[in-house]
Amino acid sequence: MLIVYEHPLSPYAQKVKISLREKGIDFETRLPSGIGTGDTPDEFMNGNPRGEVPLLRDGDTAIFDSTVILEYIEDKWPTPPMLPAAPADRARVRIIEDVMDCHYEPINWGLGELNHFKRATGALKEKIEARAAQQVAGLHAWLERELGRRDWFNGETFGWGDLSVIPYVNGSAGFGLTPPEGSALAAWQARAMARPSVSTAAQEALDSISGMQDVSGAVEAGLFKREYRDHRLEGMIKSGGLDVVLKGLEKDNIRFTPDFS
Repeated sequence: MLIVYEHPLSPYAQKVKISLREKGIDFETRLPSGIGTGDTPDEFMNGNPRGEVPLLRDGDTAIFDSTVILEYIEDKWPTPPMLPAAPADRARVRIIEDVMDCHYEPINWGLGELNHFKRATGALKEKIEARAAQQVAGLHAWLERELGRRDWFNGETFGWGDLSVIPYVNGSAGFGLTPPEGSALAAWQARAMARPSVSTAAQEALDSISGMQDVSGAVEAGLFKREYRDHRLEGMIKSGGLDVVLKGLEKDNIRFTPDFS
């Protein structure tokens, strides 16, 4: 059985699950024990020494990094294709994916830090949230231009470009930052959410939030360590949250990518 190690809130894991469901491939999901503590078991760490989800296990094959996993899925199960046929269109949707992963993800991540993990309150929280709203509005405008007159980011059919965008647009919508009413992007979101592969992943993410009432206490006690690396660290600092990072370092409740060994 194909196994996807994941957390339902992870947009990276959602991309993988949407692709597999679009292709009709059966898989099992597993939540790594100790996820978020920085101390996960060897079964998981041996497959992904970065210690983050998603991880795909296909028999003896272990693959990490959501983009690499999507490429593996496309290579092994090419029908129906998630990538467009033309090289230029393939490059276009890969660029969209990279922007989502590197520029949109840290905004939603930061909003989660504030609202679920209570990293900041009062004026600092308001400052970071105001900056996030500006950043999301800018990304929505960029996505609107990228979508153009297409029904799908991928072109004529739903595919790689779309599954790369929808987890992030849904994620910020959960914090009240939605595409403008009547926009092409809002209409696209509704079309995407009508697909069972997308709506299932979105519902799984929503259901997982109900168990997060006490996570801020675990963070405060140092029992739960959120991973800050590359774009997340940059995003928090440039949005005015340097104190969030410094306090996290002081309390030892943030972590970075472990060393490879």
